[in-house]
Amino acid sequence: MQISSSSQSSSAGVGQTDIQKKAQDVQAQQIEKILQSAQEQSKQMNAQKTGVGNNLNITG
Repeated sequence: MQISSSSQSSSAGVGQTDIQKKAQDVQAQQIEKILQSAQEQSKQMNAQKTGVGNNLNITG
């Protein structure tokens, strides 16, 4: 009885570790996407300021 209950608790601990690792992996991917998006937005803003890029700033 004690052996089976201890093995159950250890397997439950492994399951929680797997879930935590998966959650951390998902969070890391989300953070990476956010950083890439922020970098793209920064590039677009700089391109608009200098008049080079997607939107040419032609005036006058």
